[in-house]
Amino acid sequence: MKRIAASILLITFFSANAQVADDYYLPQNVTYNAAIPTPKQFLGYQVGEWHVGHDQLVAYLRKLAEVSDRVDVSEYGRTYENRPLIHLTVSSARNLSNLESIRNEHKKLSDPAQSNGLNTKAMPVVVWLGYTIHGNEPSGNNAALLAAYYLAAAQGPGIDSLLNESVILLDPTINPDGSNRFSSWVNTHKSQNLVTDPNSREFGEAWPGGRSNHYWFDLNRDYLYMQHPESKSRMAVFHQWRPNVLTDHHEMGTGSTFFFQPGVPSRTHPLTPRRNIELTQKIGKYHAAGLDKIGSFYYTEENFDDYYYGKGSSYPDAHGCVGILFEQASSRGHAQDSQNGVVTFPFTIKNQLTTTLTSLQAALAMRTELLDYQREFYKEPSSDPVKAFVFGESNDKVRLWEMVNILQRNQIDVYPLGKDEVVEGKKFVKGSSFAVPMNQPQHRLIKAIFEKRTTFEDSLFYDISAWGMPLCFNVPNAEAKTPVALGEKITKNDFPKGKVLGKSNLAYMFEWDSYFAPRAANELMQRGYRLKTATQRITAIIDAGTTKMFDYGTVQVQLTGKNAEAAQALLQTMAARDGIDFYAMPTGLTPQGLDLGSENFKNMRQPRPLMLVGAGVNSLDAGEVWHLLDTRMNMPLTMAEISTANRVDLGKYNVIVMASGDYNALQDDKLKRWVQAGGTLIAMTEALNFVSEKGIAPIKMKKLPADTTATMLPYALADRYRGAQATGGAIFQSQLDVSNPMGYGFKDSIINTFRDHNVVMEPVKDAFAAPLRYTNKPLVSGYISAKNEKFMRGTPVVATYNVGAGKVIAITDNPNFRAFWWGTTKLFLNAVFFGNQIGSGRFNPFED
Repeated sequence: MKRIAASILLITFFSANAQVADDYYLPQNVTYNAAIPTPKQFLGYQVGEWHVGHDQLVAYLRKLAEVSDRVDVSEYGRTYENRPLIHLTVSSARNLSNLESIRNEHKKLSDPAQSNGLNTKAMPVVVWLGYTIHGNEPSGNNAALLAAYYLAAAQGPGIDSLLNESVILLDPTINPDGSNRFSSWVNTHKSQNLVTDPNSREFGEAWPGGRSNHYWFDLNRDYLYMQHPESKSRMAVFHQWRPNVLTDHHEMGTGSTFFFQPGVPSRTHPLTPRRNIELTQKIGKYHAAGLDKIGSFYYTEENFDDYYYGKGSSYPDAHGCVGILFEQASSRGHAQDSQNGVVTFPFTIKNQLTTTLTSLQAALAMRTELLDYQREFYKEPSSDPVKAFVFGESNDKVRLWEMVNILQRNQIDVYPLGKDEVVEGKKFVKGSSFAVPMNQPQHRLIKAIFEKRTTFEDSLFYDISAWGMPLCFNVPNAEAKTPVALGEKITKNDFPKGKVLGKSNLAYMFEWDSYFAPRAANELMQRGYRLKTATQRITAIIDAGTTKMFDYGTVQVQLTGKNAEAAQALLQTMAARDGIDFYAMPTGLTPQGLDLGSENFKNMRQPRPLMLVGAGVNSLDAGEVWHLLDTRMNMPLTMAEISTANRVDLGKYNVIVMASGDYNALQDDKLKRWVQAGGTLIAMTEALNFVSEKGIAPIKMKKLPADTTATMLPYALADRYRGAQATGGAIFQSQLDVSNPMGYGFKDSIINTFRDHNVVMEPVKDAFAAPLRYTNKPLVSGYISAKNEKFMRGTPVVATYNVGAGKVIAITDNPNFRAFWWGTTKLFLNAVFFGNQIGSGRFNPFED
């Protein structure tokens, strides 16, 4: 009866198109302080009538902090679009006046050396309330308005107990940039008479939509590696507190109901203690009671999981905290028809507020239990046979530097090796190698970051199944089963600056090793320097009587027509900024290999890139390209809608990027003529299907054989059977030709690549045209079905094609995945910078 009544109420509110009253949302078993303005009084409209803008939300929360002695507001960072990231700290006035002492005591729970003497019965529980990390899931941050008001204004014994015995950290909008895009869209398209037809423009936000951040990244996959300012800033606050409960409020399809964790039990990460699931289940009973009371349908232990530790509800589980995911059926606007009736925006907000309050209710009731759990979580020592993870010996010190950065952001202690060590047959040298011992409180997270796992209880995953950091960064690594010698713990991780060695009036050379070498090359070409690339290894004189061997892809910076003093000063700036060593060339004659004037030094062409974007294109993959070129390489990238590309002159661009997607709206003849005229086309993952089908390049795609089993299988297991054939995200071993321009900057011929799809190219006939191929035993870490693993063996990861005067670079995997796959971005950048050189034969003096 409750649920029927709720449905009638929901439809009544919609049909009348009337504002809901405050008592529709807020508990009525308390009184409210009239001196605290309601959201409606401050904003001029009722919550749910419009989608709140981030500036309005921030202004209201700052007002609460101004008028309430229970509320402090802090700005903890800024987004890419310079919007403030804020959080409220809510507790009793007495607690707030003693907040730093409370925080320091609480942090001792995660330090086994200090936690034994703590009296958890006298400690407040810490709860983190997090909303709208996906900007187009607005019920969260609109509910945050009401949650903040309730905590600031409610009066009564129950709220007094909550405030006295807890510290609440309320993060109202984790993704302000995406939220702003979405709220502007739906408010712009709102009618006075609400239109619920799903075909209405209100529900079809423009590409790329508001889910992602400024660079189109899903911030709910960035908790672990923290590549974006929103994540770096937020997780710094997380680690300052280490909460006991963290809520993560999301939305899902309009035709759903409401989900709360736990998720599918068999898909919880095996490093998460069973006790965590039990506590989540116990908290779930409070959610069930609260949702039953208001007549909302819900479900649990289905669809979603807690496997990947890079998500908002999973990352806390690796820190003695209970992370809780909420998924609300979305109105995606103000009111929308669904298979369950009309889903109104106010109703979605009400469910999120209800579970916010039940989370606080549960945390208060389970306060000591949650505090004790966190203490025991960190007191349990590592029983893993691995004593330390060792990594280093990379030709790219910048990648090692970022690895250490990420580990330190995760509060993991990193040490330089105290002496040379041989681990698993690999030599790691003091001064260029690091160790992460397991005998520290974060040992579970360390294991999750470094391990290689290929066996699983379940074969379905909500997200990726592998993310090992040394594999992502493609750096040598090993597992030490006995202790290794450690130096002093790294407390300051300085950027590995390069240097300029010597002075020349002729030329300088630098190897393509540094992650930021493309940035330096691009700037030098912008400044008018002629750059050439070595197609062979060279031994050159760098000082009187001193020689050095330079590898494939070494770049020669010619000083013809340049001031030598100014050139050296510029290179010194770049060396420090980009981690590159520049070597002065006193003579053009080398003792071994190419002389500096050899025709086998190829002219570098400054990239003028265009990326096709818009409907059909995978915005996540496209955003990774934009972010890489713009923020890391300082390279302007023109992004044009497919419809725009169909009508403009493509001749002003010499590189076109096609991220994964559907390009059937693109004029293929025009693109093919552009390639034939000398352009370099880089096509990745699903884009290969278009390039192949339209005959732009002679790519042949490999088709998975149909499943023709005659065995009768249970229909009820059909989704699980088919889901097990999906490759959700795993790491594979590939063999690289380091002498090919696509391999420049790599030293090892075996590298790791990431794939989250089943796109496979047929082997190519030209022995030189597939510089990167999967090995015959490709799986390194993660899940793939045996059928799919066999299907991809020995096939190209990268294939290159000469098309007229131009090139097509086909890449099956995503080398820029989520911005944390630092180990293969050089593949993509090599395609940008050197794609035109592949198979180009001898030096062409007329080449642009």
